Amino acid sequence: MQADIATFAAHGCHALSISTALLVSDSARVEEWHEVDTGVMADQARQVLEDMPIAAVKIGAIASIEQAAAIAEIVSDYAEVPLIVDPFLTALPDSGMSDEDIVASIRQILAPQATVLQLSQSELGRMAELWREAGNDSGAEGSLASDVAELTARGCQYVLVTGTAGSGHKRTNTLFDRDEGVTTLDWQHLPGHFVGAGCTLSGALAAAMARGMDAVEALRAAQDYTYGALLHAQRFGMGKLVPNRFYRLLPQAGIKKVS
Repeated sequence: MQADIATFAAHGCHALSISTALLVSDSARVEEWHEVDTGVMADQARQVLEDMPIAAVKIGAIASIEQAAAIAEIVSDYAEVPLIVDPFLTALPDSGMSDEDIVASIRQILAPQATVLQLSQSELGRMAELWREAGNDSGAEGSLASDVAELTARGCQYVLVTGTAGSGHKRTNTLFDRDEGVTTLDWQHLPGHFVGAGCTLSGALAAAMARGMDAVEALRAAQDYTYGALLHAQRFGMGKLVPNRFYRLLPQAGIKKVS
């Protein structure tokens, strides 16, 4: 949430933040998380949404099927607003439910409403296991394009698959649309491990779409911003590098740690 607030602010956007869970984490890993009561979460969301007009919605971690259902009901009232879903499934510990339940709820009730569903290749593979097990793929691993087509066929406008291997030392982010159109953007692989690289990208994507860009234009702007944030990342603790989301505004020497 702190990462999203910083990213939105760097793009001239004001964040209205709703917590779904409280994380016990540091710059190395998430140790555990504690679900926020679904009713409280939904009440807070309705409160701020009735107070202010919104230009985009970004959904991050979801702690339960009940939360997913409540969120899906809320965002259905704002169908004209871009919806970016970035569940970062692989970064979270077991919440006490089976992983399949969380993944299934995202696929069934949130992905169909999403303007952009952002997944790493491994997250897409985990989600694809749902329909492969159902016999839709005859037991085969399937291709990236066929896995994405399963999601766009259910209503998702775009699927953004991040971090696939490119040529040389490059990585690739690929945006698929409903009409089998593909936009591929390469970026130079940077050494080191980063905390919050994916949410920086999805946050910047949501901010760019809030400011009126279409998905392809927004992705180009978001990737450029994220690459700069990673290039100027700093190690504040004993864990991973933290992206500098204000690198365009402040010199690195001006960053201080505040608890």
